[in-house]
Parts: sequence; C-alpha cells; structure tokens
Amino acid sequence: MHQPDAERQGVLPDNKQAVTRRLAGCLVWAAVAGLSLWPVLIAAASPYIVGRSAVYIAAGLAGALSLALLFVQPLLAAGLLPGLTGLHGRRWHRVAGFLIVAAVAVHIGGLYITSPPDALDALLLVSPTPFSIYGVAAMWGLVLTVVLVAFRKHLRLRPLAWRIIHNALVAGVVATSVAHALLIEGTMGSLSKIVLCSCAVLTTAAVTLYLRVIKPRRKREALAQKAHGTASDLSARS
Repeated sequence: MHQPDAERQGVLPDNKQAVTRRLAGCLVWAAVAGLSLWPVLIAAASPYIVGRSAVYIAAGLAGALSLALLFVQPLLAAGLLPGLTGLHGRRWHRVAGFLIVAAVAVHIGGLYITSPPDALDALLLVSPTPFSIYGVAAMWGLVLTVVLVAFRKHLRLRPLAWRIIHNALVAGVVATSVAHALLIEGTMGSLSKIVLCSCAVLTTAAVTLYLRVIKPRRKREALAQKAHGTASDLSARS
C-alpha cells in the first residue's frame, strides 16, 4: 500500500533535479545566445547600412558574427555549454573554428569587393586607420592557427608545445580582434560591442586558466590522493 508513496518520494527529487538542470541549461544557452546575437542584430538594423550594397552589408555582418563566435569558442573547448560536453563539445569547437574562418573570409572579401584600394592599404599595413592594423594582425593570427591545426600531425609537436602555441595564437587573435572592433565606429552598437568584446576576452582568459592550470592541478592532486590511499591500504594489509 505504501510502496507507491515510497517510489514517488524517490522519484520526485530526481525529477526536480532534472528539471532544475534543464532550466539552468536553458538559461545558460539564452544568456550565450543573447550576448552573441545582440550586436549582430543591432548591426543588421543599423542606419549605417541604409543604402549600402548587399556585399558591404554581408561583410559587416560577417565581422560581427566572427566576433560573436570568438566568445563561444572557448566555452565549447571547455565543454561548458549544456549538452555540448566531452567529444561532442570538441567537435562543435572545430565546427565553430571553421565558421570563424569562413566569416572572416566573407568579411575581408566583401570589404575588398566594396573598396579594393582601402582593403589593399589595410593588408599592406599602409592604411591611416589604426583599426585596420589590428584587423590584419587578427587575420594573420587566424591563418597561423588554421595552419597549426591543419598540419598538427605533420609538425609532430609535443602536447605541451601544441597547447602553448595554440593558446598563444588564440589569445593574440582575440586581443587584436577586440581592439579592431572597439576602434571601429560602425554598425554594432557601442554598449553591445563593449559587452561582447569583454565576454570574449574574459571567457578566453578564464577557460585558458581552467584548462591549462586548474584542471591539470586537480588531476595531479586526485592521482596523488589515489596513490596515497593505495599506499595506505598496502601498509595496513602488511
């Protein structure tokens, strides 16, 4: 007679925990999507693009999208997004990397088609606008990152060397991209742009610290505790 009540008491907490986890996951995704799409949507509705060609508009939106993806990338690498952890998260990390490269290619290609002289001046580092230098630096950092990833097996880098070089390039790409975006008075709103740039820098720094310092240290401590426990058991048996 009381068995259903006991089962219900055991099931309800699990259901509450599942609902709580799902709700928390939805809130995380909503926050990430909101922060990422906020400046992109503002750019799409900006008065600066009124009367502009479709190529120019696509180039501007691609730039905003690439900046948004730079914010999401470290979250995927660390498996911090609900439902995208472990191997699944790393797979989407690579997909996001490809999308960043594609968005940057559209951004640069669109600007070149719209104004070849300005684009060439920027690429040759003779443009009078400071933001162009940071944009070109970010582009070459991205190119080096792609080359590093594509030829990782052929380079035969040790894991530690790979992590150091990869993280250094990523940090450089994020820093120069943020500087490039902040110096441009363009379609993205000032507040949304500052918030997104801050999120990109903070998540990159925090995830790098977590993956390269905190997580390995926790792993070493766990192994040390396990080894100590095994040694204690052997001593007790002897």
